[in-house]
Amino acid sequence: MQDEYWRDKVSLRKHTADDLPFMLALYASTREAELAMTNFSTQEKQVFIGHQFNAQYQHYLQHYNSEAFDIIELDGKAVGRLFVDHWSKEIRIVDIALIPEYQKQGLGSYLFKQVFAQAKACDKSVTIHVEHNNPAKKLYQKLGFELKSKTNDIYLLMQWTPGL
Repeated sequence: MQDEYWRDKVSLRKHTADDLPFMLALYASTREAELAMTNFSTQEKQVFIGHQFNAQYQHYLQHYNSEAFDIIELDGKAVGRLFVDHWSKEIRIVDIALIPEYQKQGLGSYLFKQVFAQAKACDKSVTIHVEHNNPAKKLYQKLGFELKSKTNDIYLLMQWTPGL
């Protein structure tokens, strides 16, 4: 879908404690395929996801500026999260996730373009970590991200630079 379609329908708002159940369910949706390969019971999966979500969320709050930890809304309905942190020379996309029914429709690309516009306005690059095997890596490359560094055996740090 075209950017014009999303412009009037999408909004961002700062997350609150009331959003934590939605954020937990969103996080769980990002781990479904991985957990399907385990022999965990449904209850064990729920406990595991709860622990992992809480650890991730606390890490984000401790290490990043949570003022731009936003809920993505489409026509007033929560459909994802976009956590961004502004640093002196770059804008870090800490996390972006959409509920499955809103993936692969252009919404993520639209949101990245909004961040790119902010980066251009203040002459900063945009960076994001991605797992080597995450299918989103192809989208990031299509949007102009390039490998900046290999963080460890799991994560790559990718960078988008204005004007390239």
